[in-house]
Amino acid sequence: MKKNITAVFALIVSLLCSLPTLAKEEENAPQFSYFTLEPEITTNFITEGRKLGFINVRVDLMVDDPSLLQMLEYHQPLIRDTIIEVLSQENEVRVKSLSGRESIRKECLERVNEVLLAETNQKMLSDLLFTKYLYQ
Repeated sequence: MKKNITAVFALIVSLLCSLPTLAKEEENAPQFSYFTLEPEITTNFITEGRKLGFINVRVDLMVDDPSLLQMLEYHQPLIRDTIIEVLSQENEVRVKSLSGRESIRKECLERVNEVLLAETNQKMLSDLLFTKYLYQ
């Protein structure tokens, strides 16, 4: 019985000592924030033949510092233009496939980060997400 009480006491003391460490780790962790481009982006993409292909996406931009949201809002026209440029150069096969969709997303992230780096001298985006992805 005495061993059990000693073991429980040791466990409680070790847990209490580790709580400040956990709090420090949470303070140092990045605080992700999201910025949604409004309105949604609608543009056309390259198709075979005479029919037109349209794509409609809602884009959310993820940053690891909430103070960057104001800069994203300021540069929103530049970001939209970059994404439209990428989407309008894609072909029908890539737009309609899941692997193509992922590669388009990554290319948009890379290109937007390049443009923002040239404008602000810092890498701003942690990720770029398509929260809506429709094509016709």
